Amino acid sequence: MTTVAAPGELTAATEDGPSQLSQKAEQLARVSGRWVGAIVIALAVFSVLIMTKGANPITVFSDAWTNTVQSPFAMQQALVKAGPMILAALAMVVPARAGLVNVGGEGQLLIGAVAAAGVAQVADGRLVGPVLIVLMALGGLVAGALWSGLAALLRVSAKVNEAVGTLLLNFIALDLLLFLIYQPWKDPNGTGQPASPPLQLDARLPMFLGSSVNIGIVIAVLAAILTWALLRFTRWGFKLAVAGGNPEAARRAGMPVSSLLMSSMLLGGAFAGLGGMLYYAGTEFQLRPGMLATIGYTAFLASWLVRHRPLAVVVSAVVLSILIVSGDSLQIDSHLPAATINILTGLLLIAVLGWTQMPWRKPKGSA
Repeated sequence: MTTVAAPGELTAATEDGPSQLSQKAEQLARVSGRWVGAIVIALAVFSVLIMTKGANPITVFSDAWTNTVQSPFAMQQALVKAGPMILAALAMVVPARAGLVNVGGEGQLLIGAVAAAGVAQVADGRLVGPVLIVLMALGGLVAGALWSGLAALLRVSAKVNEAVGTLLLNFIALDLLLFLIYQPWKDPNGTGQPASPPLQLDARLPMFLGSSVNIGIVIAVLAAILTWALLRFTRWGFKLAVAGGNPEAARRAGMPVSSLLMSSMLLGGAFAGLGGMLYYAGTEFQLRPGMLATIGYTAFLASWLVRHRPLAVVVSAVVLSILIVSGDSLQIDSHLPAATINILTGLLLIAVLGWTQMPWRKPKGSA
């Protein structure tokens, strides 16, 4: 027997779909509007600041756009920096799902590069390039995981705040790097500047044809996709979210909260360690002071800028890499300090996080 819907029911059923689509479109428009408003506010404040230095904001932005976005060389440099930055941002994304704050991307990048250089030192030309690349990658992964694991162990065993632990480990990693390149690993055939011996040619990462961009950016994007899949579709990702949202409830439900916290920090550190290896084997080819300066801290901002969403981190890291490269334009064309771009980066973060999270009036008819 067939049933016929009443006219009122039929109208409600047919209008339900368009109504939901309209609400989603409204929500998307509101969110987009807040983002645009936040960016405009940040640019306006930055314009006032550079005007106090005697620069014309319109000229500054125009020169930066021309010499960065429209310059193939500058964009290649941005993509080179974006690879390690994406991986260091993922080192923040994964622990954030468990409610942890990993500020140690800089140190985990450095220790990954140190481990990769250590593998190259031990190999000393006895291994063919592809094999050495794989071993360096494994070394970077393990070293980064162990480095972040130290802070995680302090967190679960001694209740030491992981933000403090990872931040302090950054300085230890830098000191370790400096010790090695000033003493046991200093290149005997160098110019006298502290640096490790150069990496053998066949162990350097392949470049895209006709460019200076190596495959590190592809590996970083694949890592972001893998992270998204792990957090969204696995039981482990679900448990991380539960533990991060309410650790006490997770414990009462029988979840191994300490193990979940440890695993999130280990995976995050492994990503950053891999990023350090990629920068060493794809860009620098030797350890030197300042080789990864500020990339880890900028990656921290990249993660916060998109509220720790793994796929969106790719976009934010590329944008911030472009901003970093545009600092050269500010210095050369506008006679502003290159570090001025750091002010714009900070303003963007504050504006986006502050403006988009402000309490807004609900639309009429909402609960």
